[in-house]
Amino acid sequence: MDELLGRRVPHSAEAEQAILGAMLFERACIPDVVNHVKTSEFYIETNRDIFDTIFTMYSLGQKVDVITVQAEMKQRGIWKETTQRYLVELMEITPTAANVLEYCAIVRDNALLRNLGTAATEVSDLVYGGTAEAQQALELAERKIYALRKENTAGGLVEMKHILQDTLNTITAATQGGGLPGVTTGLADIDDRLMGMQPGDFLLIASRPGMGKTSLALNVAVAAAKASKKTVAVFSLEMSRQQLVMRLLSGESRIDHQKLIQGRLTPDEWSRLIEAAGTLSQLDIRIDDNPSMTVAELSAQCRRLDNLGLILVDYLQLMQSAGSGHSWSNESRTQAVSDISRMMKVTAKELGVPLMCLSQLSRANEGRTNKRPMLSDLRESGAIEQDADAVIGLYREGYYDENCEDPNAAEAILLKNRRGRTGTVYLRWLPEFTTYVNDDRIHDEDDY
Repeated sequence: MDELLGRRVPHSAEAEQAILGAMLFERACIPDVVNHVKTSEFYIETNRDIFDTIFTMYSLGQKVDVITVQAEMKQRGIWKETTQRYLVELMEITPTAANVLEYCAIVRDNALLRNLGTAATEVSDLVYGGTAEAQQALELAERKIYALRKENTAGGLVEMKHILQDTLNTITAATQGGGLPGVTTGLADIDDRLMGMQPGDFLLIASRPGMGKTSLALNVAVAAAKASKKTVAVFSLEMSRQQLVMRLLSGESRIDHQKLIQGRLTPDEWSRLIEAAGTLSQLDIRIDDNPSMTVAELSAQCRRLDNLGLILVDYLQLMQSAGSGHSWSNESRTQAVSDISRMMKVTAKELGVPLMCLSQLSRANEGRTNKRPMLSDLRESGAIEQDADAVIGLYREGYYDENCEDPNAAEAILLKNRRGRTGTVYLRWLPEFTTYVNDDRIHDEDDY
């Protein structure tokens, strides 16, 4: 279409040919090339076929030269009468592989320009089609641009060989790192069950009001920011920024939360408070306390963060459904919350970071003798339990009976866990610091 309109499609035949010639001329450069350019980024079909053939042969550990590549192309049914001569010409016009990464950069830049043009056309078609709302068009534009910034085309089928390469790289990185394969929660036993919070994970912390789910989420925020050195985005629809920071200071300084509010501090506590403030100020934790936040607005803000590591939302049932592309004025709240839940999962996958969301439990457990939470207790659950990769239900006996034997004993019950075992992890609630810590008791291995 662009050629018909007299517009030149961004591409560089010379750079594409130089890359292929280098791969044929010097096999040692192939690992660097396949890590810097993809098959889909080649514009000329013949070059794309040759690159894909070399990539496949390299992945299988086969020898790569003009003869073997030609034989493989014949077997794949993409060999033409001119192929042999073209392969030889590629080597002749590339005397050295020294500049191959510069050629890769040229090919990638041109591919990005083509993809940008495609995205612009799609947005333009939506705008001038007369069927889209402004918010929908804006959301599509931001999503498309973000996908390009992340060098990732949203959707589409990906060949197994490319997925395997990425997966093997992930396993290699985990082996070399020797640590937790994901973002830490700061609570070792929960990390062990979840195997860390992984990119794209949608996790729920659910409890009755006042059980301490916000406090647990703040624990996670600080631990993740410290360990990953990345940005943690906190969206609080219930509490103000200052209230959240007050809790963070209490937990970090180990100063009674009530004393902080009242300002009754000893000189030693002032010293600890200043030290805690210094520690927290070094962390990249960003807080938005807009009470009418929508998922679309949340996604838009997070797309602008270059080093995002984790998203926290407090809490799901307060999230507005506006921006989903649907109107729920005549629908049940359950359907609206289910839609929001689905959008949360999509956001986590699109941004490639774990998203932890807090959720209220219904009063269903209040009528049971055993008041420990169950998946069915999720308030306005709808599709929430289906969308979530993990659901953690908080429970404290002391919440229901202050005179129980150990009112600060807490349980984090993994009601759902796609990555490992369900069951109970024991924690300890420190009410004066509004925080949770690990507990040394033996953990329940039974599945729920």
